[in-house]
Amino acid sequence: MEKLKPFLKKYKQTIVYFYPRDNTPGCTIQAHDFSINKELFNKNWIGIVGVSKDSEESHCKFIEKQNLTIDLISDEDLILHKQFSVRWEKNMYGKKTMWVIRSTFLLDQNWKVLKEWKNVKANGHVEKVIRELGIIK
Repeated sequence: MEKLKPFLKKYKQTIVYFYPRDNTPGCTIQAHDFSINKELFNKNWIGIVGVSKDSEESHCKFIEKQNLTIDLISDEDLILHKQFSVRWEKNMYGKKTMWVIRSTFLLDQNWKVLKEWKNVKANGHVEKVIRELGIIK
C-alpha cells in the first residue's frame, strides 16, 4: 500500500489498474492505451498507475520496449492484489492456479474507491473509462 501513496497524493484521483503480465498482448494494448491518454487524464487531475506481480526490472524493460509513459508498480508480494481482490483460482488442465482479474479502480486521495471495472477486456477499455468518467477529449 505504501507504493501507491505518492500517486494518491499527487492527483485528486488515481486510476489503479491491475494486469497479469508485462509484454503480453492484452497487457501491452492496455498499457499503450493508458499511455496515449495519459495527458488527457492528467488534465483532469487523474493519475494512472499499473500494477502487476512482475518485478521492477521487468517493468523497466516493459516501459522501455513499449515506450510507455505511465507508471508501473511491482506487487510481487501481492499485497495490493489481495487488498483489491483481483486474484482468483482457476482449474486449468486439472491443476489449480491463481490468475489476475484484469481490473481498474478509480481512487480518491483517501483510498476511497469511486468506481471499479472488474474482469475487463483490454481492447477498448481505456475508451470506456474515459466515456464513463465524462472526460472530454
